[in-house]
Amino acid sequence: MSSAVRGRLRPALAALSVSVLLVLAGCGGDPADAEAAGHDHSDAPAAVEAPDDRYAGLDLAEPYRRPSFTLTDTTGASFDFRAVTSGRPTLLFFGYTNCPDVCPTTMADVAVALRGLDAALVEDLQVVFVTTDPATDSPAVLGEYLDRFDADLPVPFIGLTGDQEAIDQAQLSTGVPLAEDSGRLHSSLLLLYGSDDEAHVAFDSGNTSRDIAADLRLVAAQA
Repeated sequence: MSSAVRGRLRPALAALSVSVLLVLAGCGGDPADAEAAGHDHSDAPAAVEAPDDRYAGLDLAEPYRRPSFTLTDTTGASFDFRAVTSGRPTLLFFGYTNCPDVCPTTMADVAVALRGLDAALVEDLQVVFVTTDPATDSPAVLGEYLDRFDADLPVPFIGLTGDQEAIDQAQLSTGVPLAEDSGRLHSSLLLLYGSDDEAHVAFDSGNTSRDIAADLRLVAAQA
């Protein structure tokens, strides 16, 4: 990553505790190729050490504020993230549809978690997937991809795309590392915002669907 990009990211990343490591997850066109190239996500989980940890996921010492950005949803309509999701529990993830490992695993874990929750809680939840590869992930491509995970759920997952500048700005405003290598090297964090419009917890590839479900219940109870 260039020094210019690091300079832009530093203010956004300063909110993280030093014990939380933000990682970029490398994804390739084929799982075997990714492993051979050293794109192994086994070292991705962040370590959080605090005496007052409340969550099954990664406790964030300084919460992330719900970001403000506008992209395009799978119907081709403009989607103002803050305006649409404000005040509601929201899961936000950045990835791309051709990712062979961390992206489908994360979305599958979210889907499994939601299937084990009360319908009323799920109906009030927003799940947002923002592509890091807008050159490939059109609204139609995103819609088809997310249908694989949310087909039997009471609320559809929201897929967002846009031009590269808008995608970059969405990542910067969220506070995750800017994706590299045409979007294939991207943050593995799944952020959970509560009704207070802050994310006090996040998940990475070391967390399970049970962790996500447990923290969704906890965040919903705090509303």
